[in-house]
Amino acid sequence: MGEALEHFFVFVGLLVCLVYLVKWVRFSKCVFLHFRKVLPRSFLKSMGQWAVITGAGDGIGKAYSFELARQGLNVVLISRTLEKLQTLAMEIERTTGSSVKIIQADFTKDDIYEYIKGKLEGLEIGILVNNVGMLPSLLPTHFLNTPDGIQSLIHCNITSVVKMTQLVLKHMESRQKGLILNISSGVALFPWPLYSMYSASKAFVCTFSKALQAEYKAKGIIIQVLTPYSVSTPMTKCLNTSLITKTANEFVKESLNYVMIGDETCGCLVHEILARFLSLIPSWVIYSSMFKKLLLTRYTSYLEQNTNISSLGGLMGHPASFSSPSSSLAAENKEADHHPSPSEAGGPCHRHST
Repeated sequence: MGEALEHFFVFVGLLVCLVYLVKWVRFSKCVFLHFRKVLPRSFLKSMGQWAVITGAGDGIGKAYSFELARQGLNVVLISRTLEKLQTLAMEIERTTGSSVKIIQADFTKDDIYEYIKGKLEGLEIGILVNNVGMLPSLLPTHFLNTPDGIQSLIHCNITSVVKMTQLVLKHMESRQKGLILNISSGVALFPWPLYSMYSASKAFVCTFSKALQAEYKAKGIIIQVLTPYSVSTPMTKCLNTSLITKTANEFVKESLNYVMIGDETCGCLVHEILARFLSLIPSWVIYSSMFKKLLLTRYTSYLEQNTNISSLGGLMGHPASFSSPSSSLAAENKEADHHPSPSEAGGPCHRHST
């Protein structure tokens, strides 16, 4: 009996060591790729002639549009604001020489996908970037105090990922190659108090992406979810950049180095390091009154001091800025990525390791 128990504990110990070894190898690859780009320039272009980017008008979506065009792909820009699309299209064509198509669509609606499908007909789509997303309130907010517009958030953060993937995946499967990048958030992998709807919607993106990659990896298709922490975009009210807070251009350029690293990545080395530290925080700390107090006081104060917010009424999704889900909720910028991490303010943040 004693010998069997000893063998059992040895087996468990070896499994634990193996898990940490795999994590260390993956992290080492991130460090290597941060300092040395090994992905051939031709790799992204080899996926297909066209890249489709949702939420292309601002922030991370805009940065992906430019970078993929620089890599030699033609780009399809999808966004709500026609004027932004037209301006962006002309700039991309002028600076990169790539062809650009624009599709005006409001992703808070669910009746837009037949129209988008028609516009994409006949294009050899090699890359899809599901970037469009919205944050109901930049400030930490209790669920019952969240501004109305839940259905719009579901359509924008969840339905858009499913429907756009459905539109392009079939053709990628027939060609036996393709790349789908789904932009989630570092707050997606555990229930995040005071950002309940946003974190839950981004958690769906993570689960959906990983499941699809397991289904279609053998068919030559890469499906990767990105879980960044703090990126300065219009949705985060242009949060001041720092060691942790990246510009959209910085984040996108680095994230494209990691497309072969696995089904999930934070997109940049500093966020990978941050994630390792945050994963050490016990769940009971996250659900404690102390954590909620930090979010409601210290983190709120940090946001007010480090973003382009003159008053709470200027916040996307704050009650003072709302008139109706279809107007004010969509009025700011739902074409972005994620909210800034409380860890940037020195407050706690957490992410479970997988």
